[in-house]
Amino acid sequence: MSDRKYLTVTALTKYIKRKFDVDPHLQDVWLKGEISNFKQHSRGHMYFTLKDQNARLQVVMFAGQNRSLAFKPEEGMKVLVRGELTVYEANGSYQMYIKEMQPDGVGSLYLAYEELKKKLSGEGLFSTEYKKPLPKYPKTVGVITSPTGAAVRDIITTLKRRYPLTRIVVIPALVQGNNAAPSIVKAIRQAHQIGGMDVLIAGRGGGSIEELWAFNEEIVAREIFASKIPIISAVGHETDFTIADFVADMRAPTPTAAAELAVPHINELMERLSDRKFRLHHSSNKLMQGYKDRLTALQKSYAFRFPKNLYVQKEQELDRMMDDLETAMKRLVEKKRDKQLQVSSLLERNHPRKQIESEMNSLKQQTKMLTQYMQQALQKKQWEFKNQLTKIDGLSPLKIMSRGYSVAYASSGEIVKSKEQVKVGDTVKVNLQDGTLDCEVQEIKERKEDE
Repeated sequence: MSDRKYLTVTALTKYIKRKFDVDPHLQDVWLKGEISNFKQHSRGHMYFTLKDQNARLQVVMFAGQNRSLAFKPEEGMKVLVRGELTVYEANGSYQMYIKEMQPDGVGSLYLAYEELKKKLSGEGLFSTEYKKPLPKYPKTVGVITSPTGAAVRDIITTLKRRYPLTRIVVIPALVQGNNAAPSIVKAIRQAHQIGGMDVLIAGRGGGSIEELWAFNEEIVAREIFASKIPIISAVGHETDFTIADFVADMRAPTPTAAAELAVPHINELMERLSDRKFRLHHSSNKLMQGYKDRLTALQKSYAFRFPKNLYVQKEQELDRMMDDLETAMKRLVEKKRDKQLQVSSLLERNHPRKQIESEMNSLKQQTKMLTQYMQQALQKKQWEFKNQLTKIDGLSPLKIMSRGYSVAYASSGEIVKSKEQVKVGDTVKVNLQDGTLDCEVQEIKERKEDE
């Protein structure tokens, strides 16, 4: 006995929990059952038992998952759930954490309902900007429903009681079964063909989701949206919502409520009419009394009692106003005359003739300055020219020759600069300052460095 290793309950529970957590078949389990012992915690978490005839399972649905539920779970409700199985270590029991839940028996319908609702909402069919306003005083109300159901009796009774002036046109339609949706579409189109209808009530009494399903069909929703006549949806009870309720121009919780929305109450209209009649009579009397008071005041006024005195006063006022007008006119004329003189003086100063004279004087002055400048420049250039001539004359070969120098040219016309250019017997031309000598070379001597 001493060699055996005993586990603690905690260790065993952890081991079993790890087995649950790594089993892929327990991570995504789909179950159906009945809700029992339902309890919702103040923090939003849901705790209940999921049972069938032979077994029970503790389940938990945390607030993060149950916020998106489109229904409220209740005791005894049959549901479809999806989640994962795990072990709760505190008491060593296994339980299920639910991720998704929907009512059993309408699971596929419910999913189709949610999918179509999302689709049409994305297309804008539920947008309030497309909702048509209901007429205040409809002359004709069309009722699209089963002619034998309780809904049509409730609607007709309410309409006649509230507004007996309106005309009621019942357009029979199937509101349950496979052919209900096409029948409702046909009835809406028939209402447009009949014409003259101010508003339509389309609906039926309460029922299960299967019984109300015709008003969840896409063809019905699109026909309601396309209707030129405002439509009030009145399907089921106050807690029932169908696709038609979202698309219709107005949603009524019950058929009776739809009739109340469609027409005003005759008693309210009579009360409103009486109130306005009273207000109109009161306003008329008040307005008439005001005119009477004004007339009495005018009759007692100074103008009616002493018209001659008033006339004399007005004559004096007219004379005073004429004097004031004459004085004001004189001031205005003087002001305008001063303004005219200022403008004339300004115009005279800026007359083109003045500008031409000014420009001519400027031109003369600039011409004089230009002439003086040209003369000075000419004199300067003449002086520079004479100076250059003097320098050139000082460098002239003739000037050098005047000091006793001469230039010898060989018979080829080249200047003789070296004895190597000529030989004995050659003819050499010597240019002097005052003439030319033709000479013959008789002897060539080489100059010594000391000579």
